[in-house]
Amino acid sequence: MRTTLAFQVCRSQDAEALVTLRIAAMRPSLEKAGRFDAQRARERFLAGFQSEHTQWILCDGQVAGFLVVKPQADTLLLDHLYIHPDFQNRQLGATALQHVFARADAANLPVRVGALRGSDSNHFYQRHGFVQCDETEWDIYYLRQPQSAR
Repeated sequence: MRTTLAFQVCRSQDAEALVTLRIAAMRPSLEKAGRFDAQRARERFLAGFQSEHTQWILCDGQVAGFLVVKPQADTLLLDHLYIHPDFQNRQLGATALQHVFARADAANLPVRVGALRGSDSNHFYQRHGFVQCDETEWDIYYLRQPQSAR
């Protein structure tokens, strides 16, 4: 059976549902790092939430995750990419990245992303062409250069 993936712009009133999904998706990584704090996760997300840069990821019409792509002066910042645990390991994250890459490549812009140190997301981003460019105590940052049209 073929899966249909779609993207839908979020609205400001979606903020609480986004926070809930973010916490569900991040909890295992944060617990592994000894840094799980639901209130901090909520506050961090809401402090930077801009609905116009946020898209639901719909799998066969059901909310499977979301992504946030913020235009910067010379890059696209993939600020968040979360797939709900019930939808993980179905290539939805990879398909969502292709959606972001198409936009970045059309604008000839690199994509920047950060991942929690020790999180499985580090391997995910590296597998999809991101190269480490910076790090802090808790996060590792990656960059993916734009690809020319073939």
